[in-house]
Amino acid sequence: MNDMSKIKPGEEVDIDAALANRARRAKRGKMFLGLVAVIIAGGGGYYAYDVLYASKHAITDNAYVGADIAPVTPLVAAPVAEVLVGDTQHVKKGDILVRLDDTDAKLHLAATEAAYQSAVRRVKSYEANDRALTAQIRGRAADQAHAHAGLASAQAAFDKAKVDYDRRQALAGNGSVSGDELTAAEAAFQTARADLDAAKATLDAARAARDASEGAQAANAALIDNVSADQNPEVLAAKAARDQAQVDLDRTVLRAPVDGVVSQRQVQVGQRVQPGMTLMVVVPIGKAYVDANYKEVQLAHVRKGQKVSLVSDLYGSDVEFHGTVVGFSGGTGSAFSMVPAQNATGNWIKVVQRLPVRIALDPRELEAHPLEVGLSMTADIHLKD
Repeated sequence: MNDMSKIKPGEEVDIDAALANRARRAKRGKMFLGLVAVIIAGGGGYYAYDVLYASKHAITDNAYVGADIAPVTPLVAAPVAEVLVGDTQHVKKGDILVRLDDTDAKLHLAATEAAYQSAVRRVKSYEANDRALTAQIRGRAADQAHAHAGLASAQAAFDKAKVDYDRRQALAGNGSVSGDELTAAEAAFQTARADLDAAKATLDAARAARDASEGAQAANAALIDNVSADQNPEVLAAKAARDQAQVDLDRTVLRAPVDGVVSQRQVQVGQRVQPGMTLMVVVPIGKAYVDANYKEVQLAHVRKGQKVSLVSDLYGSDVEFHGTVVGFSGGTGSAFSMVPAQNATGNWIKVVQRLPVRIALDPRELEAHPLEVGLSMTADIHLKD
């Protein structure tokens, strides 16, 4: 039905207005069709983007460069004699960073070296004592044998003197033996008995001397116990103390633990440092990595080993880095925060969590375009790789 069909009989007709109204309606119809076409095209384009690109990529700009920073800490207490590096300086592994005053360490090493040499000589004296005690035992055995012989001789003399005395005493009653002869026999008998007692005491002394020598040898043998002088416990303990003193002396020179850049230098000449004090850190920028914090809804198809394209804010899109997914963190950032969320209490609002994904970078690209710790990156994981 057009506008002319709505005109009542006798009513004046404004032909121009009717035509203009009709033109406006036609234009609105075309615009509506155009809007529908745009919506369809937009939906189709988004679907095509999602199917052909978005579903094959996981992208985030919440990514930052990291590295396993190596702190430089002393292991001995000493004053600082020399600082050889400064902040931003590149160093190689093994380069000298700091020298500590080594006077005390050198004196301690000299004392432990003297104690070690003394222990070696003392143990060697144990071995010499063992040989001397062995010879002494043989001498004590000869003395004991001699004492046995002396005892046997004294016993024989005692027996003979006793028989002579008893015989003369029996004859003295009938006058066959004079009083002087009886007195002489009695004196000989008493002398023989004294000699027998002396021989017994001599044998006991010889036996005791031999036992003492054997005990001394056993005690001395326990100190050497069938080991060489170098393996003796006293020598090993002294050697360990000397080696520790040498280690402490070597530790007065602090060297770079890795290749990298010196940062956060806090040590000055003359400062007395203590073990465990952080003097500076060395950042191994050649082994930098990226921690990309992806939303949990992006990680359904992310796997270890997938390829990653990265762009840094430092170099811009002109430089593209290439990396590989190494793995996932053991928890989200909120789980490891100082004050973790208490979702089981009070009102709760769901917040999409982010999980750090570790990405290893190509060392050759890092050498050509170094990255410092903390720089921002944009990471694109190729999900179909």
